[in-house]
Amino acid sequence: MSLIERISRTAYVRSAIADKADLSAFKANPSFRVKLGIAIVFLSYAIAWPAIVVLGYLAVATDRAWLLAVVAPLLYVFSHLLLLLGMYLAGANYIRELLRWATRVVVEKWLPGHPDEG
Repeated sequence: MSLIERISRTAYVRSAIADKADLSAFKANPSFRVKLGIAIVFLSYAIAWPAIVVLGYLAVATDRAWLLAVVAPLLYVFSHLLLLLGMYLAGANYIRELLRWATRVVVEKWLPGHPDEG
């Protein structure tokens, strides 16, 4: 039995296929909280690496390695905390629906003998 066949026998995958999991949750207009959460996630990405690159440049240009050694990890932790906050505010529903849909699509595509096999 192949790996995909074993995966397709799990309760999670069977329910995703039986329910014909789709992306209908994304059709509804998200609440302010979800929009705020998504904005905070984007902000966390915009802060982390660009700030670390700038700090690296400043550390080399001013010959102060402590800038990169001390401040960069603090900024990275801060951006990670923003990411977690944004994920909390946006909620798990969107991610859960996306994963169920992706699971159904991948398993149906790779499962031998499935009508959508291509």
